[in-house]
Parts: sequence; C-alpha cells; structure tokens
Amino acid sequence: MPIEPNGPTEWSPTRSRRSQPRRVTVVPGGPVLIEGPVELQLDDGTTVVSDRFQVAVCACRRSRNYPFCDASHRRKRR
Repeated sequence: MPIEPNGPTEWSPTRSRRSQPRRVTVVPGGPVLIEGPVELQLDDGTTVVSDRFQVAVCACRRSRNYPFCDASHRRKRR
C-alpha cells in the first residue's frame, strides 16, 4: 500500500516510531539542529548514530568531529 502524501500513513520499520515529525532547524552560519535520536548516513556509505535528544550536524564541513558540529564555524576567517 503506497503512502499518501497528505493522507493517513501506515507504520513501517523505515518510518519513525514517533507520532510527531522531527524538528529540523537550520541555523544561519551554523549547524543544522535535529531532534534526536538520529541515524545519519554519510556520502561514503557509513552510518553514524547519536542517541542525544538534540544533535548539531555540521553544515560547513570544518568540524574535526564531522558530521557532528564542534563550533568550528565560529572561528574567524582571514
């Protein structure tokens, strides 16, 4: 049974078990904040898991802890 875009949905293992959608906040010049827990699949195929209640995902790729943000975006550019 296909999932209808604006209609009722059926639970499946690939969908979130939460009844509410996850909140994703894009911080201008900063990270992408995602309500956790999350499972991130990287471009090289590896999967990274975090069980924190909120996860900051690096958007600038400067983080030494990529894909998670370590506030490296705050460093001044010269």
